[in-house]
Parts: sequence; C-alpha cells; structure tokens
Amino acid sequence: MRKFLLAIDQGTTSTRAILFTPDLDPVASGQREITQIFPQSGWVEHDPREIWTSVTATVAEALQKAGAAANDIAGIGITNQRETIVVWDRNSGEPVHNAIVWQDRRTADFCRALREAGEAAAVTARTGLLLDPYFSGTKLNWLLENVDGVRSLADTGDLMAGTIDSWLIHRLTGGKRHLTDATNASRTLLYNIHDGRWDPGLLDLFSIPAHTLPDVFDCAADYGTTDKPIFGAEIPIAGVAGDQHAAAIGQACFSPGMVKSTYGTGCFAMLNTGATAVPSNNRLLTTLCYQLAGKPTYALEGSIFVAGAAVQWLRDGLGVIAKAEDTAAMAEAADPTQNVILVPAFVGLGAPYWDAEARGALFGLTRNTGPNDLARAALESVGYQTRDLMNAMHADFASPADTVLRVDGGMARSDWSMQFLADILQAPVDRPAGIETTALGAAYLAGLQLGLCPPPDAMAKSWALDRRFTPMQSPQWARHKYGLWQDAVRRTLSH
Repeated sequence: MRKFLLAIDQGTTSTRAILFTPDLDPVASGQREITQIFPQSGWVEHDPREIWTSVTATVAEALQKAGAAANDIAGIGITNQRETIVVWDRNSGEPVHNAIVWQDRRTADFCRALREAGEAAAVTARTGLLLDPYFSGTKLNWLLENVDGVRSLADTGDLMAGTIDSWLIHRLTGGKRHLTDATNASRTLLYNIHDGRWDPGLLDLFSIPAHTLPDVFDCAADYGTTDKPIFGAEIPIAGVAGDQHAAAIGQACFSPGMVKSTYGTGCFAMLNTGATAVPSNNRLLTTLCYQLAGKPTYALEGSIFVAGAAVQWLRDGLGVIAKAEDTAAMAEAADPTQNVILVPAFVGLGAPYWDAEARGALFGLTRNTGPNDLARAALESVGYQTRDLMNAMHADFASPADTVLRVDGGMARSDWSMQFLADILQAPVDRPAGIETTALGAAYLAGLQLGLCPPPDAMAKSWALDRRFTPMQSPQWARHKYGLWQDAVRRTLSH
C-alpha cells in the first residue's frame, strides 16, 4: 500500500512539494525560489524550464526528508499560479518563450482597445471575468502576435499552450497528456463557465486556434501517470486546481456563503456561491470554485495583486527590513501618531478598482516617518484591500451576518496582521491549524479521486482551528482608518 499523497504547489515566487498522509497530515516538504524576470516596466516573466527543474528538485527533497521513495506515493495533486501562460513546441516539448506571469501588464492597451470596441460585456457574460491584462487570453494573443515563429507553429498545429498545470502535466507524463482542470480554464478569458467549454467566439476574438489548448477535466480526475524515469516510479496524477481554488478546498469552504482569503504574493478572497454563477455588480469576478463529478460549484472572487509582495518590496527594494518576519514587531513599535498609508499599486490595482495604469503611492509622510511606520503601512494595506473585497462580496451575495473569514498563506502566520484584519473588518478571522491549505487542497483532490480521502462533507468536519481573531478596536476606529485608505486610493487611481 502506497503511503503518501504528493502535492506539487507551483507558486509565483517558489515551488514546493509536500508529502501528506492519506489523513492529510503533512510529513515532509521541499521548496525552491523561482527567478522573477522583469524585461520591461510592468512586464513579469518566468522561465518554464526553471519551473520544471524546481518541481523535480523539490519532490526529490521531500522524499529524501521523509526517507521515502517514489513508489511510496499513491497519487499527485497539482496546484499552481493561475493566469500565467506557457507556450511550447508540440514536437520537442521545449518552451518557445518565457512564461508570461499573471502580474504582467503588457496587454493593457489591447484590453483597452477591446473595451472601446464594445467587447467587455460579452466577455464578462461568458467568462465571469473582466477584460484585464491579468488573465491568460490576452497574454496568449500577445505571444502569438509578437514572438517570431509562434503564430506559424500554431498554424501548423505544432504549438501547445496552457497554464502552469498543463505545462507540468505535459512534462510529468512524458508529453502524453495535454490537460487542464476547469478552475484553471475558468481564468483564461477563453472558457465559457456556463457551457463548460472553450468558447468559439472568444477564441475567435483573441485569434487563438482551439487545437493549441488542453482538454478540460474535473478537479479530481485521471490526468495520466508520471513517466517512470522522472521520479523512479509511475505515479497517478489525480487532482488539479488553481491555487486559490485549492485553498478554498483545503479550507473546506464547501457550503454557499463560506469565504476564505489567501495571503501570498497577492491576496485572493473567494466566496462559495454554490450551483449558481452570481454576476457581480461590484467588479468582482464570477468564477468556478471547483468542479467535481462534472458539477461546477461557483464563486465570487476578489483579487489583490500585491499583499506579501509589499513586504518583499520593503526588503528587496528599500532595504528597510532584513526578513519578512521582522515586519510584525516593527509595526508594533511604529509611532501611533503617524497615519502612513501605502497604496501598493506596483502593477496596477485589482478588485474592485481594476486600474491597470495606477501605480503605488505613499501618503501621510512626515519627518518622523521611519522604517517601522513603513512596515506597519505595508501590513495594513493588506487589511484595507481585504475590506474592499469583503464590502463588494456582501453587496453582491447575501451572506449571513455572522460570516467568518478563513485565512491562510504566509502572511496569515502574523498575529499582528490577522488582528489588524479582524479590527478593520469588524468581523472574526479564523486561522486554521494547518496554514498550508493550498497544498492540502491539491493533496485532498488526488486522495478523493483515488478513494483515499472522504467526500467533501466528511472532509469539512476535519477542519481544525488554530486561533480566532476578534475585533479589539471600535467600529468608529475602523471607519476612520478605512476612510484614510479610501482617500489615498482616490488620489492614486489613474482616472
């Protein structure tokens, strides 16, 4: 009997491999950082070959730490940074350009032209998304139109395109499978979330040949097996979900009205709306939460482009902190009379503003402003942006008055940040016992497909609380602080 479920968690800044028991207890992990490539202002790329080697390296590291071998793995679940797009040669299997990362803004002018041409409403009606550079479809169009040889490869049927999950599945299976799951497909601007298929009209709009795209499967499904030489055994790939969807699954958000927020490079809040795709009147995204047994479960989602990345900026850009963990103590020590507001629009603003041209700004600086105040402003910016999202969600979907926000991701480890979040939301914030819910969700999907994990309702009963943060500040305090944020955003918007 094979002993482990392997989660491959391919993120924006790093790749991790985590071994879980079938009871979803983590056993061992490996991690590698991913090089961030910035060819021009607003452009962000990754090397797909580096992503692939990081996967094999981290799996080997996790196995070594666990004292296990590949034939101890029952199945693999994959979760990934979502809207990042890769194109590769069908014959050689080699990428023909760097991956264009979800943060990349190079297609802002193309999106603007489509909006001016009156295409926005039809795109949103079919995909639930907005015409924004964030999503994969415009990036794929850019690759086809601007990289030498890519369009001709597509015309001859020799180009393959997909999100990171598709790239990894293709490599893991030795080139035998070209697949994606419904959650990743739902983030491309090319997938009709109501019909459950690549939309011919959207493929035509973005000039993308259908034969370049992968087949779309459920989140728990047979995605093939790994080529034996890669890990030393053939292992079933049995679960796939985009990172935010995997986190919702790992947080057991299986009932309509449940909401989770993941704090990584960006921040993503997702509200389960059940079998109904709820259109947003507040510039949120209507998307899939997950799809099991052919049945889609929908969600409203708000995307914040910069959360943990603001802390990275303090470390790498300004040099005012040595490591991310320092920020909580610095925020605690900040001058309480300072009201420094950071609007971290380094790559534009996401929901609910969707302003690709906005850029970051600091407000409220005085001669007494120092590194501690900047650290506090960076952490607070994440709480303010989360309140933006929660306000929009409550306006779109009638959630219970006692809705609790379930949090996960690296920043959720910070007690200071989570307490500020509860204070500014004026609502409870629950941090689970296992903070790595994205990888856990991927492992669960594989275990569900293989019959090793229970169905969702039973899995939900195993969710365990680490700590609940409740508001310690008054509603008046929260209104005042949030008002400062709203004023700063108004001054930052490009229109």
